[in-house]
Amino acid sequence: MTETASAPLRAALVGTGAIADAHAAALAATPDAELVAVTDRDPEHARRFADRWNIPRVDDSLAELLERGGIDVLHVLTPPGVHAEQAIAALDAGLHVVCEKPAALSLDELDAMTDAAARSDRRLAVVFQQRTGTAPAHVRDLLHSGALGRPLVAMCNTLWYRDPAYFAVPWRGKWATEGGGPTLGLGIHQIDLLAWLLGDWTSVHGQLWRLDRETQMEDVSTAVVTFAGGVVASVVTSALSPRQTSSIRIDTELATITVDHLYGHAHEHWRITPAPDVPAEVQAAWALPEVEEGSGHDPLVRDIYAALRSGEPLPPTATEVARSFEIVTAIYSSSAIGQVVTPETLRADAAHRRSLESPVADLRRA
Repeated sequence: MTETASAPLRAALVGTGAIADAHAAALAATPDAELVAVTDRDPEHARRFADRWNIPRVDDSLAELLERGGIDVLHVLTPPGVHAEQAIAALDAGLHVVCEKPAALSLDELDAMTDAAARSDRRLAVVFQQRTGTAPAHVRDLLHSGALGRPLVAMCNTLWYRDPAYFAVPWRGKWATEGGGPTLGLGIHQIDLLAWLLGDWTSVHGQLWRLDRETQMEDVSTAVVTFAGGVVASVVTSALSPRQTSSIRIDTELATITVDHLYGHAHEHWRITPAPDVPAEVQAAWALPEVEEGSGHDPLVRDIYAALRSGEPLPPTATEVARSFEIVTAIYSSSAIGQVVTPETLRADAAHRRSLESPVADLRRA
């Protein structure tokens, strides 16, 4: 795949819900992109959105948008139940795709999306904006270089609060249309950041809990995840936590790394605490870069479009889209079978590769 034209890549959005503003703002800040079209199942909502962002074209449907052409990249911002169908249609039409998380309802759907990208020689990028920013890039380099010693123990917590009205939205709280509960819809961001920092996973032992909300799925999940090299991580995802926080802690031989934030992080949210007796000159080499960029859609979209424009591979912040989805799927699979799941046994679990639907331990009061 090579892009040679000098004009900005022409972008379109399908879906104009809350996250669409973040994408429109990121595209406006990206020199290699121009937002030229939008479509939504609610035409009036799409027109109001287009007016707000000065988008020249509003199409009645995705089919119409693809048929009219004139688009290079489609941003899929709809509910997850239609992500795979819409992304594959766009890829088969010759467009690149930037898809919000969760990219699909199952690993089989995600495989179908990546297969469509391969056969069309197009790029599929999934939005995991927690990977972006100068701090996680620096910490990842320190971990991979061995500068902090061997990683040993980790904790990954997504403790958010979603009231009953959140689950009352028609497509939410149902296996068929949301795919999974907070583990998939909320926790996947921090799980993805943890995996981006630590690398390949080797086992998962998970449990799903329904403690309070009216939903088919879990409102809390717990898991122990091991990574290559022997790191053991505790992973907790909750939609019931009034004091909301997103946090990761990684204890290595020489230091403790922490990031505590909610929906985005900058240098102020990261801390590297040395073990006793680590020399000052060693600690000095761990310092975060002087030039700072926080996480967010802006750097992710900028780097994706720069890669598309140059014909280079997608940046590391937009690749390996299946790894965190595999960990999430393994949590559901493990909870269903009551056993540890490995990458090999997950590949053999055809039912959970097709659907995350699993039994949930219901501990709600009568």
